[in-house]
Amino acid sequence: MRPPSPSIPEKEFLFSTLEKSLRLDGRGLIEMRPLELTFGEELGHVDCTLGKTRVLAQVDAKMVRPLPERPFEGIISVHSEISPMASPEYESTGRPSDEEVALSRMLDKVIRRSDAVDREALCILAGQRVWHLRLTIHCLSDAGNLLDCACMAGMVALRHFRRPDVEVIGDEVTVHPPSSRAPVPLSLHHTPFSLTFALFAPSSSHTNISSQTAPITLLDPSLLEQRLASGTLSLALNAQRELCVVHKAGGVPLTPEEVLSAVNIAVQKAKELEKMVDARVREDWAMKKIEVR
Repeated sequence: MRPPSPSIPEKEFLFSTLEKSLRLDGRGLIEMRPLELTFGEELGHVDCTLGKTRVLAQVDAKMVRPLPERPFEGIISVHSEISPMASPEYESTGRPSDEEVALSRMLDKVIRRSDAVDREALCILAGQRVWHLRLTIHCLSDAGNLLDCACMAGMVALRHFRRPDVEVIGDEVTVHPPSSRAPVPLSLHHTPFSLTFALFAPSSSHTNISSQTAPITLLDPSLLEQRLASGTLSLALNAQRELCVVHKAGGVPLTPEEVLSAVNIAVQKAKELEKMVDARVREDWAMKKIEVR
């Protein structure tokens, strides 16, 4: 059962606040909701909340044979699911919903195809043994901008995870438990973050908004903003200004200057997020008395 569409008073009230460069929750147009990271007892287990949107991510590793065409690279797979308790919009039908398919594709592009993890560093014995990393993402609550929260949870889980140390002598592989040797952090090329903007077209039915020439752009849209937006622009990038994914949905036209403006905002936010994530991961490692490498 899908939730009812926003009422006319809700739409009018939202547009009237946007006219004053305000939002219903009191944020500025390019202000994100509070981000909180909670780590579990196991390494690679992260509970991420962005406002009231909540995602749980977990990383597991096991030794497998490499793919025949890539004998020197490990394997990374990303699996995501949206729980029916996340929102009445997601029903348990036994097959992935359109939202789950779209989310899985974006997560795969941002995390796996962007080469965030050094897959050659996951090779144990060329052509015989490599690490297979499985990143599982559970979406527990959807209060808007589920994609950014899921990407954040997935990347933080990979940053937090450590695989067992191994020793190779000839063709024999020995896996050392954490009690005998400290686990090894993953080798990451970079840390991409997804940042989504909601776009409100100038041709909106609201008179004050329709008088503007450029679309109104909101960072980290809430659920109501997401439903009423004319389109979205999702940018996956890192703090080094390297763009990994640009995904635009909806028919709102954007000029090159408007896209570059959004990229500059996203880069600044990515720098802030990277500092916060690094500090939180190191803090949790220190609490678990794990050596920082």
